Amino acid sequence: MAGHLKNTEYPHEFPAITKCETYGRENQTVVSDLDGTLLRGRSSFPYFALVAFEVGGILRLLFLLLLSPIAGILYYFLSESAGIRVLIFATFAGLKVCDIESVARAVLPKFYASDLHPETWRVFSACGKRYVLTANPSVMVEPFLKEYLGADSVLGTEICTWRGRATGLVKRPGVLVGSNKADALLKAFENESLPELALGDRKTDYPYMQLCKEAYIVPAATKDLQAVTVDKLPKPVVFHDGRLVHKLTPFTALITILWIPVGFLLACLRILAGCLLPMSLVYYAFWALGVRVYIKGTPPPPAKKSTGQTGVLFICSHRSLLDPIFLSTALGRPIPAVTYSLSRLSEIISPIKTVRLSRDRTTDANMIKKLLEEGDLVICPEGTTCREPFLLRFSALFAELTDELAPVAMSNKMSMFHGTTARGWKGMDPFYFFMNPSPAYEVNFLNKLPYELTCANGKSSHDVANYIQRMIASTLSYECTNFTRKDKYKMLAGNDGTVGTGKPKVV
Repeated sequence: MAGHLKNTEYPHEFPAITKCETYGRENQTVVSDLDGTLLRGRSSFPYFALVAFEVGGILRLLFLLLLSPIAGILYYFLSESAGIRVLIFATFAGLKVCDIESVARAVLPKFYASDLHPETWRVFSACGKRYVLTANPSVMVEPFLKEYLGADSVLGTEICTWRGRATGLVKRPGVLVGSNKADALLKAFENESLPELALGDRKTDYPYMQLCKEAYIVPAATKDLQAVTVDKLPKPVVFHDGRLVHKLTPFTALITILWIPVGFLLACLRILAGCLLPMSLVYYAFWALGVRVYIKGTPPPPAKKSTGQTGVLFICSHRSLLDPIFLSTALGRPIPAVTYSLSRLSEIISPIKTVRLSRDRTTDANMIKKLLEEGDLVICPEGTTCREPFLLRFSALFAELTDELAPVAMSNKMSMFHGTTARGWKGMDPFYFFMNPSPAYEVNFLNKLPYELTCANGKSSHDVANYIQRMIASTLSYECTNFTRKDKYKMLAGNDGTVGTGKPKVV
């Protein structure tokens, strides 16, 4: 078999990974390359571009883009190592290592997970011990590989640092390609048997592949090859951060750089329209400016103070800080909102009244009751946003304060930028949302909660909150979880957290 070769003559071709059997591999060790092997894509540029933009901003992304042709020339005409060195220097030089680690933990896993090769994952996941050999910097790939794919060890390129910042250079023995990968594997297993199984996708992987008992090649992915679906991952990506919606190729990176100044001016115009125009006209102004607002269902009528009727409490799923504004846009009248955390700038430019919760249960309950006496009110009981198709745990306080509960399923679509952040400045959230060429919001009004399902009829507040959570989740085809605001921020920002994270518990 080709994988048994131990001489210096590399085989012309290893068996294709489709021929690899997975039965009985539970006690075996596998070692795999990353780009083009575990991942469908063979280029690491998109992930370097993500780090460049999320840590260094638009100028760092531009610097990387300008040097990428040099990296490509060196890669194809000199060596793979030389090309990767240029990418590492352009991306990392001068950046704080803690910021790079933060992006690797909070941003990159979502994009890596969306590109997982199905055949490689079939084999990789069948083995008891999993190792990854990659030319990419360990600091970039290790959080995803260990936390989401269950890798036992990651052997990657190590970057040089000075006083907590990356220098843009790499430590000896240099970039892990070719014989460096084989040397790293031998060193890692010097006191134990080498892995039984090796996976790779190119000739520079042959040196380590021939060291193992079996070796399989991963052919270049075709356009029809679908990535592994979320339900087959050991741990789904529930939380992720970063401003970019999609990975960047050199071409889309150029388009993004050119669009940002134009998009920012357009965002300012859209925000001014929402702030200065009467709410009854905002819906039409948004459509004229390329912001799509879709309305489903029938909302309840406004409360009538003359009859002593208290206001309706709209219970919304939380996709961005603009949820209450688009709810008001759909209704054609401003609805005050209670907020958990909002930047001062967002409060200033908000076209609706916002009231901060104190996080003291008694104080907040009294405040919400008083606001409901004045009219309708909107609240997002998740307490924070979630981008993925999951709903976080609903705080039950709202169910104790009124029986006039109107669930609203909110969803949005963005093509370039996310309008939420856990690590960055929240004041830019509305600007990033409106910087998308044609952002969209869907406001789906569900039926008011029947009296027999409210606390007034003996239901507990937690039962009511869970029922509404399930109702909204069913409408949006989302999953309910027990995750909270603190879980999200502990994972993404490393602060405001008390409990660890894990696979969401469906309730």
